[in-house]
Amino acid sequence: MALRVSEFDLRRADVKLRMPFRYGIATMTEGPVVFLRLTVEVGGKRVSGVSSDLLPPKWFTKVPAKPIHDEIAEMVQVIRRAAETVVGMEGATPFGLWMELYEAQEQWAAHEEVPPLLSNFGVSLVERAILDGYCRAAGCSFGRLLRTSQLGIDLGRIHRELRGLPAAGLLPGNSLDRVTVRHTVGLSDPITEEEIQPDDRLEDGLPQSLEASTQAYGLRHFKIKVSGNAAADLERMERIAATLGRLGGGPGSYAFSLDGNEQFTTVEEFRSFWETLVARHSLKKFLAHLLFVEQPLARNVALHTNVGRAFREWPERPPIVIDESDARLGDCARALELGYSGTSHKNCKGIFKGVANRCLLAVRQRDQPERPWLMSGEDLCNIGPVALQQDLALMGALGITSVERNGHHYHAGLSQFPSCVQQQVLQAHGDLYHAAPAGWPTLRIKRGTVSLETVNRAPLGVGFELETRGFQTVH
Repeated sequence: MALRVSEFDLRRADVKLRMPFRYGIATMTEGPVVFLRLTVEVGGKRVSGVSSDLLPPKWFTKVPAKPIHDEIAEMVQVIRRAAETVVGMEGATPFGLWMELYEAQEQWAAHEEVPPLLSNFGVSLVERAILDGYCRAAGCSFGRLLRTSQLGIDLGRIHRELRGLPAAGLLPGNSLDRVTVRHTVGLSDPITEEEIQPDDRLEDGLPQSLEASTQAYGLRHFKIKVSGNAAADLERMERIAATLGRLGGGPGSYAFSLDGNEQFTTVEEFRSFWETLVARHSLKKFLAHLLFVEQPLARNVALHTNVGRAFREWPERPPIVIDESDARLGDCARALELGYSGTSHKNCKGIFKGVANRCLLAVRQRDQPERPWLMSGEDLCNIGPVALQQDLALMGALGITSVERNGHHYHAGLSQFPSCVQQQVLQAHGDLYHAAPAGWPTLRIKRGTVSLETVNRAPLGVGFELETRGFQTVH
């Protein structure tokens, strides 16, 4: 079905975190959630499509001295630019329309010297809203449409080695029913209940420490952030290891990833840090539970040729994936050539790009089964009522079983959204959310997993028409 975008509306809701989220060089305590609504004409039928994301500081660009409000303004700018550009565009398929927008935004970003990761964030929000509207017009979920030819996906336009291959033949036959929550352990998170000072203790009915979260949610997967300070990280990891060790010592008792947060400038520097960890006798059993290491190298060096040489000289390295370095369409393929094991998927980096990267990794796994080829599911502190479900819809469709989730941990559920929206979420997604003691929706995590049943049935994860008139208009 041919489609055309006729208008857009951009809104925001400002939210405060229930506890500080320290990641890399930033500590987030508040921020805006943006909502983009597009009016899309699909086969002559007018529909509304929506997308959303939190605007996290110091992730799309990492400039320590830049004020937070300037970074938020830049994020809003790239979203608005992409939305203004797509209005009036027509495409035979969603993929074709997305590709035209991607190329137009890329040209603008090059002229304005906007980094590609930031620039493509705007494209991704438009892409999600288009797909939401298209799925609604088709009366079909994204997961089902992904396994047909209706989206018009041409993998060869993203990765040449996939030319002529259908996405449906490289992806799982069905979306996952459940995914495992990989709980984020931020750099300032309390590990045990004893560490929480009386004045810092929260009384919102949700767990606060790693210890309490593990008990409350039945967690088994974790994402541990490192600071790059070996002494501090060693001490902290020993405390985490002791806490998780109480889950049992068997191979399947728990698993974790390490997030390097771009703290290292060379492979040699990271190798030295890693070998310090491995040499620590108290961490030997703990490190046996490692899944992979995420983006240890700064984005300005992570894809340089000398990284490949250093990797070849370190054959016993752990599996390493990129995250922030996956900014352009060809970056995943470039990373694999250098010796990385894969990349992450986040909706903020693009849905069609994520699909193509997943297919590329599937081909590599088929042709080189002796190596691990990984696509991890990572988070951007996502919360509902829209962004979380759309993110989970992609994770389920791509077959990513372990997914970082932290929005429910750093936010008090959906308590800061209008009560009418809260009720919509509870009614449409009762398997995914439940009412906290105070009545607002929060994630329903059982035995460390969340259900995707209603997410998979919805157009692009969201099973209701969101009312955004109560949110602030972004001019």
